[in-house]
Amino acid sequence: MTVEVDLTATGAGHALLHRLMALDTRLFEAVATRHWPGADPLLPRLSRSANHGVLWFGAAAALAATRSPRARRAAVRGIASLALASATINTVGKRSVRRPRPRLDAVPVMRQLKRQPITTSFPSGHSASAAAFAAGVAMESRPLGAVVAPVAAAVALSRIYTGAHFPSDVLAGAAFGVGSAFVARAMVPTRDQLPPPGRPRADVPALQDGEGLVLVVNTSAGTAERMRAIGDALPLAEVVECEPEYLRAELEKAAARAEVLGVCGGDGTINAAATVALRHGLPLAVLPGGTLNHFSKDLGVEDVRGLSRALTEGDAVRVDVGRYSAGDQEGYFLNNCSLGVYAELVRERDHWSKRIGGWPAGVVATLRVVRAGRHPLRTDFDGKERPLWLLFAGNGTYHRMGPIPARRYDLADGLLDVRVVHGGRFPAVRLLAAAVAGPLTRSPVHAALRVGGLRVQGVEPGTLLAFDGEVRPVEGDVTIQKLPEALTVYRPSGPR
Repeated sequence: MTVEVDLTATGAGHALLHRLMALDTRLFEAVATRHWPGADPLLPRLSRSANHGVLWFGAAAALAATRSPRARRAAVRGIASLALASATINTVGKRSVRRPRPRLDAVPVMRQLKRQPITTSFPSGHSASAAAFAAGVAMESRPLGAVVAPVAAAVALSRIYTGAHFPSDVLAGAAFGVGSAFVARAMVPTRDQLPPPGRPRADVPALQDGEGLVLVVNTSAGTAERMRAIGDALPLAEVVECEPEYLRAELEKAAARAEVLGVCGGDGTINAAATVALRHGLPLAVLPGGTLNHFSKDLGVEDVRGLSRALTEGDAVRVDVGRYSAGDQEGYFLNNCSLGVYAELVRERDHWSKRIGGWPAGVVATLRVVRAGRHPLRTDFDGKERPLWLLFAGNGTYHRMGPIPARRYDLADGLLDVRVVHGGRFPAVRLLAAAVAGPLTRSPVHAALRVGGLRVQGVEPGTLLAFDGEVRPVEGDVTIQKLPEALTVYRPSGPR
């Protein structure tokens, strides 16, 4: 067999590569030798501040400190994109092309880095991290992305200006960073990629400047900053602040004189307001003010500006309400209702949250419940006794956002999303397996189904039932069902 090699083509390829590298070197020298007023003290310092992502972690912390939901999401997405880009660059990129660093002969000593990098030059990890963070932030908020982008561009330029990289290293790193942000978005979609607002639409009054709204604010959620925002966005609304123990009484008083009942607080507070609104036949306006805020997030209400827009334009939807009954007890839920270890977890979390805060309390509660060694819940289904570690009934079908099973797209689908973890040994392993399995309908430890209602018989006395963050003891027969499109709630139209 004879192999013919086109030496002409090979020579042309080498010549082209040589010309590109020569151009890269000339561009590097042009940047490295140019003097920009103010750049000598600024760019080297900016380049050092981006070492190990310190600059971007600081920017993310500043965004999170604003307490804006959009800014917090932008910070999380920016860091996630940066982490993906950095991990891939350092494990694959740097080992694929072993290109030496530029010679520093043309770079003035005052702008050279004190500690020269020893890794290969291609591609630029600093540029990848900067571009990934900026792109991730921009995917959640274009205005915030516009603020971060010039800083990211300056970091990328500083790598050439200080002699750390060739221009092609920086361009390749930046492209890789932007690509990482798109990969992260493919894994966990942004809000504007979610399905359109819920249905069905409801006819409600349009309230200009909040006139006709009585908004009851739980003092635990009524920070001075939030109260100022409410006053600016809804100047004609009647705002009532109250302590948690007086919440239900104030909601009843507000319902007697309100055209629209409003509430600001966490999921438990919103649940109390929904119960009153149902009883009085009033539309509800919700403003998130708790730790998790599941209902308001799924509804698409993030802050007072979104709520104000919905009130002004008269945009609202009808949503399903869940109801449970056990003996002479009855209650409603907007998010979920559960029996078993989740109820224990909620009780533990509430106990610790007053001491250490919401998110740390959730971690502590999970560890304590898993290590407690409790016995599975004994229940009867269709006359058969079945041990369960968990029975979870969601008000509406929960969907994954990438790997995270956390969202409901339709709050009026008429279904309970029921997840069951069967009793048996190793409860922690079973619960973890069920969480990983997500919406799978069958597994050895887990079952999931969509139903309009269910009945659990023979629940032992003292068993805890959790609903929207509240916990109550129940016994006997427990019935869980749906009230389709029972509640009218304001929400802004357009993308979430």
